[in-house]
Amino acid sequence: MKRTLALLLALVILFALTAASAFAEDKAEEKPVELIVFAAASMTETLTEIKGMYEEANPGVTIIYNFDSSGTLKTQIQEGADCDVFISAGQKQMNQLDIAADEKVNTDGLDFVLEGSRLNLLENKVTLVVPEGNPKGIESFDQLAGLLKGGDVFMAMGNSDVPVGQYTQKILAFYELDEGALAAAGTLTYGTNVKEVTTQVKEASVDCGVVYCTDAFSAGLDVVDSATAEMCGQVIYPAAVLNVSANPEAAQAFLDYLSTEEAMAVFESVGFSPVPAPEEAAA
Repeated sequence: MKRTLALLLALVILFALTAASAFAEDKAEEKPVELIVFAAASMTETLTEIKGMYEEANPGVTIIYNFDSSGTLKTQIQEGADCDVFISAGQKQMNQLDIAADEKVNTDGLDFVLEGSRLNLLENKVTLVVPEGNPKGIESFDQLAGLLKGGDVFMAMGNSDVPVGQYTQKILAFYELDEGALAAAGTLTYGTNVKEVTTQVKEASVDCGVVYCTDAFSAGLDVVDSATAEMCGQVIYPAAVLNVSANPEAAQAFLDYLSTEEAMAVFESVGFSPVPAPEEAAA
């Protein structure tokens, strides 16, 4: 009888130790994770909303954002800033960090993009916006080109290291306008990111500005025209997990979530659109 009780007691202790070990393993798996996401300033509103959605569904994960111009973010990553996921407003800045990109773009041979993680997440549109009331009566890019040539308008655009500024430069080139001459004549002013350009238009300190349709929507600005692909190319937002991430699996899970219908609905509500798959684009 005593031997049986001793055996039962040993089994109970063994079961308790096994259960405790399993519980400890589960707790270890639930270790809180902080994901640092560097994203283009034009994504501030949408990604902030998505943060709440994702953290509610994944209580062990905290998203920490750094919003700025894609050029500034690229430089910060290059200089060693902690970052798990990078979302750029232009291919150039992502290519400059991707060892698989053309060496003519990635001139420094930088290798920060985790192989297999990069995707084209979203498409945006470049738009011409005006202050409330549109004092100058600007109606199109065609009309704007004439006004710029005559020095009859004051326009805000992004710096040359900012994707929206690079798209604007292409628009100016499309109309055979000399940016340097326009700037010297005092018809152009600049913003370090798209939000600064948006603010200048919102405050009516300029007659018009070139921003993304998503920023125009968020700021409640009047859009008078949209640039065509012929004018400035397709506006694609690439995204990738960085190979310096401290939490690559959690980072990939968040990046995967951004392509879900739930997250895409948030993006589309302000004017973003999903990038068609190659076979869809060719159809």
